[in-house]
Amino acid sequence: MNKEKFLEMPPRGWNSYDYYDTTVTEEEVRDNARVMAEKLLPFGYEYVVVDIQWYACDAGTRRKEYQYVPFGDHAMDDYGRFIPCPDRFPSSRDGQGFKPLADYVHSLGLKFGIHIMRGIPRAAAHGHLPVAGTNITAAEIADPGSICDWNPDMYGLRDCPESQAYYDSIFQLYASWGVDFIKCDDICNTHAYKDRPYMGKHEVEMIRKAINKCGRPMVLSLSPGPALLGQSGHYCKWANMWRMSDDFWDSWPLLKSMFVYCERWQHVKEPGCWPDCDMLPVGMIGRGFLQERMTRFTKDEQKTMFALWCIFKSPLMAGACLTKLDDWTLELLTNWDLLKLQDPDYDSCEVVLDDDHAVWFADSRERDCFTAAVFNLSDTTSKYTLDLKVLDRFSRLDLLQKDVQLWDIYGQKCLDLENGCVTVTVPAHGTVVLEKRSDLVTFS
Repeated sequence: MNKEKFLEMPPRGWNSYDYYDTTVTEEEVRDNARVMAEKLLPFGYEYVVVDIQWYACDAGTRRKEYQYVPFGDHAMDDYGRFIPCPDRFPSSRDGQGFKPLADYVHSLGLKFGIHIMRGIPRAAAHGHLPVAGTNITAAEIADPGSICDWNPDMYGLRDCPESQAYYDSIFQLYASWGVDFIKCDDICNTHAYKDRPYMGKHEVEMIRKAINKCGRPMVLSLSPGPALLGQSGHYCKWANMWRMSDDFWDSWPLLKSMFVYCERWQHVKEPGCWPDCDMLPVGMIGRGFLQERMTRFTKDEQKTMFALWCIFKSPLMAGACLTKLDDWTLELLTNWDLLKLQDPDYDSCEVVLDDDHAVWFADSRERDCFTAAVFNLSDTTSKYTLDLKVLDRFSRLDLLQKDVQLWDIYGQKCLDLENGCVTVTVPAHGTVVLEKRSDLVTFS
């Protein structure tokens, strides 16, 4: 089976979850898409992703009790396929589905994505709805012993040809809508089954086969983590990106732990396949969770996060409400010196990781350029001495031919080396990112 690989770089875009949770509406998606087209598209952010429960007509109505209303009011067609809730997405009425919204997003030069849960709606199974293209019903392919422990909407699917037919039918529908990106949940790690944490493995394969049949290229993103290192080959074969960790939020302990995930997964990459650090909870977030707030990350922590995501080559999905995007966050997300580290000609690796510091290194043969990021994982400001002789062991370039000046990307200043070393002062939870560029070279 040849998995279509059409991503030279990790996907970039916006996801509705961090701000809107389950409650985003068509008008809000359109508003955010317009801002993204104007301010972020020139920097490679192109995917507009509508996250979980776009089919729920009662989403958010009992948020103090439930994130997902148990056995709620869901919009569904006659073949057991979820469709957008018409009250939240008015253009979907009369069988239009997400096509009018996707067409609008495409008209802005962007791409359109949606979130799905693995499996088949429980309501379809209970109602014995027919599976399109078969002579059986949803009840015959639903597996009541395969459920999600945090969302009550779905049953997993049995491993049989009729289940493949169901996935084929929903992806034919998504292709007719113009979907470009699928975030599939409860599949990368099936948390409900500690002894079978990848029990949806066959469903990953069915989804990819359905994408290949539907005639429209789609990015396949798997959630939630922690992804299973022992399944890395399977993820690479069948998916485009997969979540390394569980849900990531604006908490320093979660950010610090991401360095461990990046260390584990740094070598599991190939064109079109990207271990995923999760969305970037920057700017204004949390409205759908009843606590709208600016991110709790300090500015230094946000710089650390963005630099790590870029040099590790994680997908970049902004979680902010883009209609409330502040200038500082916009500048963070559009830093070309960091974004370019995701270009195919750059190769990156971890050099150091201990309890107090991390160092990552990236170089490009094509540009005769390298970047080193020094991260302070401690709670106090500290000094760190970076030695090019150490970095040279990790580089495809010869770093020791001549002394160079280094450009401090965040500090916007030149730093001189002494005997091939430079000492930097790094704020608590912060980073200093240094780049050697040809226009900064000085001969000793």
